[in-house]
Amino acid sequence: MSEFREITPGDIPHRDMHQLLLSGVAPRPIALVSTLSKDGIPNLAPYSFFNAYASNPPIVAIGPAIAAATGKVKDTYTNIVETGECTINAVTFAMTEQISLASCDFSPEVDEFVKSGLNPIESKIVRPARVKESPFQMECKLIQSIPLMRERGGNGNIMLLEVVKVHINEAMFINDRLDPQALDLVARMGYDYYCRAHGDGIFEVFKPKWNGIGFDALPIFIRESNLLTGAQLAKLAGVKEIPEKNEDLKALALIECSKIPELGKIYKIQPNIHQLEHIVSVLTDTDRIDLAWRLLVEFGM
Repeated sequence: MSEFREITPGDIPHRDMHQLLLSGVAPRPIALVSTLSKDGIPNLAPYSFFNAYASNPPIVAIGPAIAAATGKVKDTYTNIVETGECTINAVTFAMTEQISLASCDFSPEVDEFVKSGLNPIESKIVRPARVKESPFQMECKLIQSIPLMRERGGNGNIMLLEVVKVHINEAMFINDRLDPQALDLVARMGYDYYCRAHGDGIFEVFKPKWNGIGFDALPIFIRESNLLTGAQLAKLAGVKEIPEKNEDLKALALIECSKIPELGKIYKIQPNIHQLEHIVSVLTDTDRIDLAWRLLVEFGM
């Protein structure tokens, strides 16, 4: 059994705690935040302390922290506090190198749109520009800015923002649903790592619209199986109820199994317990949950 390393915040340098936290709390969506200073100077910076927290009204939050080493306040933070406005733009894989460039510590009079090569487009309600290259853009207004444990030397902030207008590229929709493959978003990990929500990195998990029976209701020999994984058991435990025995369906279940290439033709006769575990493993991996339960009920219970 693997051992766990125990770490108490404060016992290690802040920079190490920072990277450990960012590595374990990951992946994190990236907000490319566009603001204007009170004098009208544009600023563009990415933040991975970012997420959505409500939808009616839509509320998101970012965390532009004060630099722990220097105590320097982020231009984004100052601009939002002084003007009450920003835009938040989703970051695609194609934008990654440019948003990394925008994250450099430029002085307040420098326009990161110019430095990064990203293009501003006019917003409809707020003054800060949106980012043309982003397929998902939000115009936001400040609700509240919350300092985090300043009395203990905390360097964090939470800025709660109401989304007052959303702009989405039409090419991102399939049947009126946003297509994650088309969005091709990136997320932040620890250190210099990113991840990409694309290809095989995107998958669907069925969420029951009922309360599943749970692990405790599974047959003991299945629950204690050395072959079946936690994921496979969870699929079995997600059914609404265990089906009743049905002699008419017993033979049909084996015939269905014989048609599955991964199982071959050895299961035309009654399977033993070890064979049954193998069958259930294959069936759950291919989402044939009804057939898996039919076999469990007819031959294992």
